[in-house]
This record gives sequence, structure tokens and C-alpha cells, in this order.
Amino acid sequence: MPPVCLMNLFPKSLKVSSHQDLTLSRRDSHMTLLRIPWTMLSFFKINLIAFLTFAGFSMKAAACILSVLWSLFCMYFRAKLPLGDPNDLSVIEAKLTWIVHIIAAILKIKQCTGCSTESQEVIDAELSARVLRLISATDSGLHSLRYGELSKQRLDRAILTFFQHFRKSYVGDQAMHSSKLYARLSELLGLHDHLLLLNVIVGKIATNLKCYTESEDVIDHTLSLFFELASGYMTGKLLLKLDTVKFIIANHTSEHFPFLVEYRCSRSRTTFFYTIGWLIFTEDSAVKFKSAMEPFLRVFVSLESTPDTMLRSDAVKYALIGVMRDLRGIAMATNSRRNYALLFDWLYPKHMAVLLKGITHWADTPEVSTPLLKFMAEFVLNKAQRLTFDSSSPNGILLFREVSKLLVAYGSRILSLPNVADIYAFKYKGIWISLTILSRALAGNYVNFGVFELYGDRALADALDIALKMTLSVPLADILAYRKLTKAYFTFLEVLFSNHIEFLLNVETNTFMHIIGSLESGLKGLDSSISTQCASAVDNLAAYYFNNITMGEAPTLPAAVMLARHIAECPRLLPEILRTLFEIVLFEDCNNQWSLSRPMLSLILISEQIFTDLKAQILGSQWTSINVFPCVLTNLWLMLPAA
Repeated sequence: MPPVCLMNLFPKSLKVSSHQDLTLSRRDSHMTLLRIPWTMLSFFKINLIAFLTFAGFSMKAAACILSVLWSLFCMYFRAKLPLGDPNDLSVIEAKLTWIVHIIAAILKIKQCTGCSTESQEVIDAELSARVLRLISATDSGLHSLRYGELSKQRLDRAILTFFQHFRKSYVGDQAMHSSKLYARLSELLGLHDHLLLLNVIVGKIATNLKCYTESEDVIDHTLSLFFELASGYMTGKLLLKLDTVKFIIANHTSEHFPFLVEYRCSRSRTTFFYTIGWLIFTEDSAVKFKSAMEPFLRVFVSLESTPDTMLRSDAVKYALIGVMRDLRGIAMATNSRRNYALLFDWLYPKHMAVLLKGITHWADTPEVSTPLLKFMAEFVLNKAQRLTFDSSSPNGILLFREVSKLLVAYGSRILSLPNVADIYAFKYKGIWISLTILSRALAGNYVNFGVFELYGDRALADALDIALKMTLSVPLADILAYRKLTKAYFTFLEVLFSNHIEFLLNVETNTFMHIIGSLESGLKGLDSSISTQCASAVDNLAAYYFNNITMGEAPTLPAAVMLARHIAECPRLLPEILRTLFEIVLFEDCNNQWSLSRPMLSLILISEQIFTDLKAQILGSQWTSINVFPCVLTNLWLMLPAA
């Protein structure tokens, strides 16, 4: 009989390169461990977890799996001796990977069905005990020299998947203490509570982080599990009791974790220090925070002492990349006012000059500028109201001044450089991150921006000027083509029209028309979140026009005079936007009609004649619906929000 391939049961990232590794024959006696023919499984290619649930997993099936696992484990244990054949070992590791994934799926049955029986807990304990015993062999003998082998990496990722499902079912905030499971694990392995099991899991996490230096997939999977444990309320508290975790927090350097010096794993650094920061702030200890920041302090001192002529060296380049990714992880973990204050006081003002020096010398190198800008984007984000300073504190203003310096330094340099083939990575990515930084700083509600104009400080004006220049340097077609750039651009415009509309009104008419035209393009887009932001911007513009021009005898404010001049030079501007809004609401299936109706009302109030003319135009173009359309418009008028 032809063999049945099980490769389609696993995620793409876990698949092997040949059928030999993960293929079983129907003649194999172990194929009877499930009650549904393999032909049905292969034909429908159903999910393994759903299949096991539907099949009705039993103790007999568990015994079959234990038998297979035990024979494979014996071969795997013998293969760790120097006499083992590497080719045979790869096949054994592939088979063990298959079995461990099945056991992980069996553990997940409890999550899918929502119920647990004592017999099921005993089965889970028996199967889990075998996998936990397997872990002790994977990192000893010849196996400890195979971290570069793909089959070894897949086995370790299968073990991580097992840990994830085991944690969700039997460890953590949502899992009840399962007496039968822990009683059986205590008999088999001496593991009788959550803390001991977490110690085993964290031990494997630490081993992976120490031994894997080039496998980005294993590192990312390991860090994902580590963060899941650290972010849980109960598991996070338990982790802090473990010596292994204390060691990781106290020794988070490349000397102990070599993957930190591998550039291919540099993105993993952010997750690593996000987890470490989460654990540090869980204890809420300023002393431990200061101790954990010592390695970063040494890097900053080294960078500060580097002469400007040496700042373009590779050593400085990789030091900047690493420390910016690391600090971004720490900043992501600051979720309270107290925690953020610890990081802010550590960084400002003593070390802030390093960021400005780095962006000044490396603006043309996205490898350096992107991590630096992303750190600043995280640092200025006022999530959970963490950027709440005392009423007598100038820290909010001082922080924005640093943001302004950074953006001006980056923007003035990136705009002077010629375009390259990969313009998104070289230019557009830095621009959208810069817009995100400024949008978050402007909307963070921790800066009184009136202070800058009052005291003649150009920090706000310079930041807005360079941001506008960066947006104008990107063609509208490119803005709409790149999703992240689109989101950052329209978020920036929404913030400007909401809080800094005078700045936009004082630009040249051509620039103003370009901005309004981009809003109209955003309204026509398929993304409802973007169209909502554009509608909000149009509503603020129309409201400003109504309050300062329509309701007044004559515009007196300089910004209102400029707006009147812009509209006079392009009288069809507002009617065209109103027409676009009507067409979207009346003829398209949009899920944000209420958001779109707000600017419609504001535009109608500016001039009722515009609405009358537009209604006549729409009625004339829709002659087939002429009897129904007036009623539709009347109903729509009644739906509009109150002024």
C-alpha cells in the first residue's frame, strides 16, 4: 500500500524537506492507535487537533503512543554516544518531532473541548512525563553538538509547542490545579506543582537561548514562550522565584547568550528585553532596574567617548543597532507612570545626546536609523497614561524638544539624499516612523504646545516643517501603495487638523490643495479606519471654516484669512468633498457611515446652496431613481448628528 504523508498536519515552518522523515505505512501496527482510517485523514487533510478530538482519544491510544515514543527514545539515547550515525539520528529526531507534535495536540484537546476528566489528566500526565524525560537527553552527549542541524531544531520547536499547550492547559492564570495530573507527574518525575514544572520549562528556554546562535526560528519560538510565561500574572510571579530567571535578568549579555551578537537574530533582542523588562517591572524595584541597566550604561559610555571621526565604524554601527533594539524592549515593558519614570530619568538628559549623534551620522543607513527611530516611537507613546508628569515638571516639554531635534536631524539629511532602487527601505520606512513619532508626541497630551510660541522656541515649528517636507517628498500614489506609510500619513493629518490646524492653513495654496486632495483619496479608500481618519480631518476643517468665516462678519485671524484665500482660489474644493461623501454613503457599502456623516453636516452648514446644487446634480445623474432619491436624502438629513 502507498504510504500516507502526515506533513500537511503541521505548520509550514515545521515541515521537513522529504517524505522519508514524516511518513508512515498503513501496514505499520501503530497506525491503529486512532479510530479513523488514515485514508480519511489524508483525504480531508483535517487539522490534527480536531481529528484527535473527533476520534475520541483513549488510554489504549495513549499506550500505543507511549510504546512508539519509548522505542524512539531508547534509540535516541543510544545515538547520543559518539558511535551514533548522524544520518540515523536525523531520522530518529524527525520521528520524535512527529510524536511530540501529536502529544502537544492531545494536550490541546482540553482547551478545545472545554472539559477535563480524571482519566484524561492521567493520560496527559503519562504522555507529558515522556516528553519531559526526552528533554533531558536532547541537550547532552552528541546531541549538544547538533544545534545547527535542521532535524534537531525541529525537535526543539516541537518541544516548545508542547510546552505552550501544556502551559495553557495545566499551568498559569486560566488553568486550574489538576490534582490527578500533578499526582501522576509526582510519581513519575517528582514534579508536584507549577513551580517545579516552570523550572523545567525555563531550563529549556535558557538552554535554547545559550546554545542556538544562528537559528532565528528557534530563538523567536523560545522567546515567544518565555514572554507568555512572564506576562501571565501568576506565572510571572512564579518565574521570579526561579534561580534560572534570576540569572537571566542579572546576566543578559552576549557573553551568556551568544545570539545577541548575531545580526540575523537582532530583531529577537527586542522581544528578549521586553520579557526581561516585564519581569523587572513586575518586582517594581528601582535597585534591580538600575542593576539591570548596567550593561546598557557601559555601551552608552563607550559611544559617548567615541570621537566623531570614528562614529562611522562597524563597531559603533552594531552597538547602536543592538542597544536601540534592547532599549525599545525595555520601553515596551514600561506600562505604568512609575516604571516609565525610571527609564526616563535613566536616559534623560545624560544619554539623550547619543541618540542625536547616532541619527546624525547614520541617517543614510536604515539598518541603524530604523531601530533608533522605532525606539523613539515607543518612548514617546503615552500608553496606559504612563507619560504623566507632575504639574510642576517640564519633562513633557523637554522630551518634545528632543523629539524635534531628532526629527529635524533625520529629515534634513534623508531629504537631501538621492533616491535608490529600494526606496521604501531606504526612505519611506524612516519617514513613516518619523510621522508616527510626531503624531504620538502631538497627541500624547503631556505637552503644552502654546509654551513654544510664547517663549520663541522653534521646536514645534521645526518639527512640523520637516514632517510636512517629508510627506510632500513622497508621491501620493506611493503613500497609498504602502500600508504602513498610508496609516502613518493619515494619522499625522488627523492629529494636525485636530490640534494644529493653523499650521496647515498657513501653507501655500498648492500645498493645501495637495493635502486636501489626499484626504479625498483616503475617503475613497477601502480601509474604513483610514476613511474615518480622513472624515475627522475634513470635519475639523469644515468646523473651523464655519466658526471663523461663515459665522463671522469677516475673518480676522491670520489662519482664517489664509483659509478664505485658499477656498477663493479653488471654490470647488469643498463641494467636491461633499459630493464624494454623499456618493460613498449612498452608493457604497461602508461600515462607518456615522463617522462619514459628521463632515457632511459641517460642509452642508457652511453653505446650504452647496447642498442644494449638489442634490440637484445627483438627482439629475440618477434619473432612474428620481422618485425615491428625495426621500433618501431627507432620511439621510434626519440621520445627521446634531450640530
